[in-house]
Amino acid sequence: MTYKLHTLNEQGIPSLIDGVNSQEDWEKKRADILKRWKGMIGELPDKVPLDLKINSESSKERFVRQHVTYSTVDGDSVTAYLLIPEGAEGKKLPALIALHGTDEKGKDSISTNKAKHNRNFAAELVQRGYVVLVPDALTSGERIKAGEKTFHNAYLYRDFPQWSSITMKNLTDHRQGLDLLAQHDCVDESRIGAIGHSFGGYNAFYLAGVDDRVKAVVSSCGFSMFTGDYRPHRWADRDWYTHFPKLTPMISEGDIPFEFHEILALVAPKPLFNWSGQSDSIFPHWKAIGSGLHSVYQLYEKLGVPERITSLLGAEGHDFPPHIRECSYQFMDKWLERES
Repeated sequence: MTYKLHTLNEQGIPSLIDGVNSQEDWEKKRADILKRWKGMIGELPDKVPLDLKINSESSKERFVRQHVTYSTVDGDSVTAYLLIPEGAEGKKLPALIALHGTDEKGKDSISTNKAKHNRNFAAELVQRGYVVLVPDALTSGERIKAGEKTFHNAYLYRDFPQWSSITMKNLTDHRQGLDLLAQHDCVDESRIGAIGHSFGGYNAFYLAGVDDRVKAVVSSCGFSMFTGDYRPHRWADRDWYTHFPKLTPMISEGDIPFEFHEILALVAPKPLFNWSGQSDSIFPHWKAIGSGLHSVYQLYEKLGVPERITSLLGAEGHDFPPHIRECSYQFMDKWLERES
């Protein structure tokens, strides 16, 4: 099944609730979306042992930051910060995997004094009482391959042709991160969430859509649509970060195998918080984005859980401003039952 992009631009996006009158109906529709999604990104490989190493530890204001590495598939390893609140010993706390945007500093860009303005959300959340894992995505931070530029990933497909997409590589690495959190002495594995901005925002809801251990998700400026996008080829770009190699020949013919509101809907009926800005210079097509979000909201209504979705659309740009961050934190507090 494919869609013609020009048809969507002229007639509107496919409805998520057509033919959905029960949870069973949605599960059938969801299975079809997931099949198309995996046809584009690939299947999750078998897990490997974590082999967690704590390389260093430092005390910060109201938390401890550990620099860690842990194993992932193909003999690769993930570098990350593990942020642990003061006084966590002997407790079972809610936890988050916090995912950074397209910043060469990777994990540092959302968890240290190197963070951009309005992006230090991982540090803010550990001070709020969450155990927070902040991994480097491949091609950023400490995972930039020698001789390669940040967020240039052609070498992955050249050296590891078994990967259908770097999207699946990221999901695989983040799944290992969920293993780390679930096994940690200070973490309640029934209260794990995902949060991210931009690149991290869509990777957060991708992860929530394929791993049931993610109980709630926050995406800031990470949701887009093919429909209405002046540059829909961005997802198949071969000169920078190729998200979906299989998409390249398809989209050149005007075909797409899914729309992104369908991928966001894979999260349902889990608690979902989305923030998008009308002045977003990366994803400026806010009317189509709003249409996609409304369709997802309609699905939550149909499933009888409209209280589990918060979708905010404001005038700001591609940022995670303080009042939106606070709203998203309160959302996580509610659904992961953080003690006040």
